[in-house]
Amino acid sequence: MDFGIWFLLAAGMVFFMQCGFTMVEAGFTRAKNAGNIIMKNMMDFCMGTIAFLLIGFSIMCAEDYLFGVIGIPNLGIFTDFSNFDFSNFVFNLVFCATAATIVSGAMAERTKFSAYCIYTVILTAVVYPIEAGWVWNENGWLAQMGYIDFAGSSAIHMVGGITAFIGASILGPRIGKYTVDKATGKKIANAIPGHSLTLGALGCFILWFGWYGFNGAAAENVSQLGSIFLTTTIAPAVGATATMTFTWLKNGKPDVSMTLNGALAGLVGITAGTSNVDALGTIVIGAVAGILVVLAVEFIDMKLCVDDPVGAVAVHGVCGIWGTVAVGLFAKPIAAGNDVISDAAGLFYGGGAGLLGVQALGVLSIAAWTAVTMSIAFFLVKKIHGLRASIEDEILGLDSTEHGIESSYADFMPVVNTNLHTLTAGTYAGGLAGAATAVTVAAAQDAAIEVTDISTGKKLTKVTILTKPRMFEPLKDAFDKIGITGITVTNVMGYGVQRGHSHTYRGVPLAVPLLPKIQIDVVISKIPVSMLIKTVKDILYTGNIGDGKIFVYDVENVIKIRTGEEGYDALQDEHSGDE
Repeated sequence: MDFGIWFLLAAGMVFFMQCGFTMVEAGFTRAKNAGNIIMKNMMDFCMGTIAFLLIGFSIMCAEDYLFGVIGIPNLGIFTDFSNFDFSNFVFNLVFCATAATIVSGAMAERTKFSAYCIYTVILTAVVYPIEAGWVWNENGWLAQMGYIDFAGSSAIHMVGGITAFIGASILGPRIGKYTVDKATGKKIANAIPGHSLTLGALGCFILWFGWYGFNGAAAENVSQLGSIFLTTTIAPAVGATATMTFTWLKNGKPDVSMTLNGALAGLVGITAGTSNVDALGTIVIGAVAGILVVLAVEFIDMKLCVDDPVGAVAVHGVCGIWGTVAVGLFAKPIAAGNDVISDAAGLFYGGGAGLLGVQALGVLSIAAWTAVTMSIAFFLVKKIHGLRASIEDEILGLDSTEHGIESSYADFMPVVNTNLHTLTAGTYAGGLAGAATAVTVAAAQDAAIEVTDISTGKKLTKVTILTKPRMFEPLKDAFDKIGITGITVTNVMGYGVQRGHSHTYRGVPLAVPLLPKIQIDVVISKIPVSMLIKTVKDILYTGNIGDGKIFVYDVENVIKIRTGEEGYDALQDEHSGDE
């Protein structure tokens, strides 16, 4: 096998992970910011490429290295292109871009796009190249000590996670994320669900696929590559299973979005030791990561009150630390035939505490470097340029205000139902708030209780029914039997005295207890109102809360556009039924 070709193919797989990050971040946030998420993930790679090209790569991979801390840039890509290591540049670039893009999700929905671009340049030009050189440049001081981070649990993921935490902390939470309990003065976290779990799940699978290249790119033989693929499969599988089981036991139901995070947590956890641990060690690393990510997400969100919409800090920061330290525990000498896969031994495999100490030192050093430099960077950006979008921009959505697009889903623009009714206490007060979808169009529009059509002496009455979606078909069949041939059906959300069901999103109670309902509007004249009401009650009545409500209104007039008929005549079709 030509590992030079595999090296470049794997780099291409890592680049494709940008797509996965984009999908996860967009899916876990609101639709009004999807375009902004897309732009950030596009431009952190593009601008990062320029910064890494100009200075970052030279600092990280220079042969002339000062005190094992920083390389002396030689700009070989410009001065000696023919002898430049093209493959090594592309390989290191895509990893650098990964560290940058991790931050996007944690700071989503309220960051100035220009400020994000500035941060990207700082991280990819200076902060990441220096610490990554410590780990992967053979002259780096951590590499000289025997520090093991095979594919970047600490050098990439922990750095991205810590940067995300600092950025989100300085930036502050999204509007409405936290409310203050007047009795205790404590902040209470409110759930803000993302707009597309499907998009998030697809992004997770793309990331998992790309991770085979992420972990396996540096493999030196087929046996090592096979071992890496094995550990890169086991860890996320165990991580997702652990997260699912833990949230199921904890919350009563398995949490979908958190389980996706559990798979990513397992991947981050195994990245440092992917070539240095066996199946048993991989299982333990994945299982711990799967539980750790849940605890970390909830602690960061509800205790520290740092708003991280996608769980980037927990997945990449916390599990990156765990995965790196775990190498000092589970590293095992592994050989397959003549191929040496790993020659390191951790604490549990007779290697003593030496490697564990080196791993801990490396984690603390990289974390300290990242925390100090990125705190300074974000502070300066905030003071000089401004970091956070305005309140108006955040409310309207960054797609519109930052990029001039009304929606990233133009063909699926939500239509707001403005047909709001003012109801007294105890009625279905929230019932008509939501997005409207017309199933059939009735002739009547505005409600005005029984007004007589002067020309015919017939009364025009509008009847509105609010009930459970599953009751639509029985009601439609019953309407057909009594001669009603036209109705309008709208999907609505709201609550009555039951105030909805209790649900959680990523461990946080949902703030709006709304239930899905349907609103059926019928305008009648020939058919007695009492007959319609009795028909509806016969179908809907169970004696339980949530059977529904019936509202009766006067209609001032009805005009059939096709024929010009008005009032009673407008409601009669060829079959002599009310429309």
